Amino acid sequence: MVKIMHFSEIPLEEAKESGAKHVYIRWLISKKDGAPNFAMRLFEVSVNGNTPLHTHPWEHEVFILEGKAKIIVEDREYHAEEGYIAYIPPNVKHSFINVGDKTLKFLCIIPIT
Repeated sequence: MVKIMHFSEIPLEEAKESGAKHVYIRWLISKKDGAPNFAMRLFEVSVNGNTPLHTHPWEHEVFILEGKAKIIVEDREYHAEEGYIAYIPPNVKHSFINVGDKTLKFLCIIPIT
C-alpha cells in the first residue's frame, strides 16, 4: 500500500507514557500503513517538556527539525538543535528535553516490533 499525504493530516496525539511532559506524536508511517520494517514518527515537545528517561530493546534514529534539545543518554548529556542527528542504541537509557524557547520537533525512526 502506498501512502502519500501532508503530515498535518495525521492526528497529533499526546504521549501517555509515565514521565512524559508536553510530548506529542504523529505516527507518520507505521505498521497500520503496511510498513513491514520501520515506523517514522514526528515528535513535538513543547517548551519545558521532555520525554521520559526510559529504555527499550530497539534503536532510535533521530533527526532534529526545529528547536533545541538536551539529550540524556545514560549518564551523559548532549546538546543538539536543528540539523543534528542522534542514534540511540537498544537498551540504553535516554530522554529528549526541550531547552529552547520554541517547540522541539524531531523525526524518530524505529523498527516495527
